[in-house]
Amino acid sequence: MFNFDIETTKETTEFDTVQLWDFLIIGGGPAGLNAGLYAKRKGLKVGIIAVDIGGQLHNTTDVDNYLGFSLVQGKELSDSFLKHVTDLDVPILKQTRVTAISKFDAGFLVKTDKFQDFRTKTLLISTGGQPRKLRIPGEKEFANKGVSYCTICDAPFFKDKHVIVAGGGNSAAESVLDLVPWAKKITVVHRSQWRADKILLDKLDKLDNLDIHLQTQILEIIGDEKMTGLRVLDKTTNEERVISADGLFIEIGTVPNSKFVEGFVKMNDNNEILVDDQQMTSVEGVFAAGDITLQPYKQIIISAAEGAKAALAAMTYLNHK
Repeated sequence: MFNFDIETTKETTEFDTVQLWDFLIIGGGPAGLNAGLYAKRKGLKVGIIAVDIGGQLHNTTDVDNYLGFSLVQGKELSDSFLKHVTDLDVPILKQTRVTAISKFDAGFLVKTDKFQDFRTKTLLISTGGQPRKLRIPGEKEFANKGVSYCTICDAPFFKDKHVIVAGGGNSAAESVLDLVPWAKKITVVHRSQWRADKILLDKLDKLDNLDIHLQTQILEIIGDEKMTGLRVLDKTTNEERVISADGLFIEIGTVPNSKFVEGFVKMNDNNEILVDDQQMTSVEGVFAAGDITLQPYKQIIISAAEGAKAALAAMTYLNHK
């Protein structure tokens, strides 16, 4: 019944479908890897199931806001996380997607796209999210070459430059404020009207180096080796033009990777998983951490910290069962 082919690398050592795990982690980003480290140190039977390792770190060129690393490549940071976890012999089942979770008497049944069933007493959902894309020409080509999805992460790289913020909600308005200490000029481009809170808009009104183009649709990101500007459509005049700039921050929201747990745990209107102060979801024994949760600051260090908190909370939960 449990005869399946599983990778035989160190990462998947002893990752079998027979045993009852103490703590299974779904997701291989900073939250999941750090949870694995903490759970292993607590002596739990822990394993990680992940489509890939590193999550959005692999979409990040440079990281300069993770404590202890003044400047590090995203993949390099991810590799260091992975080495730390594998050095502790935490088994990892890679290139595997969880398709469903259900309850059973002793805990939870986890099903994957490789027709494997795993049983666990507790589990962590840490499959992260992904930035919502504009889906226009040039977006993929100039990612990390002028195009960014994280102002907090990348604003310092645009010191004394002209940058554009795409979006009209709170995220876009807050991104403008994050850029003020760094950018020489900031331009907001949004296809309709502002949706940001008035308190944020009042702050933007006081900025001298801010241009705002509402009712303006971004058609294409243009450039050569790096982005040099945008081709846009002014919807009020129906005229196209080019806005030259050194960078573009796309701030139109995040899409959580939570579809596989719809109806299993409670979520908000954005499909982010609701958790309490111990990272517990609406289902007792099921935890969530990182970008998949409702916490507003999608940062590497916060995700890693939440993973640690979830593992410690799972240990406490198991001790009191």
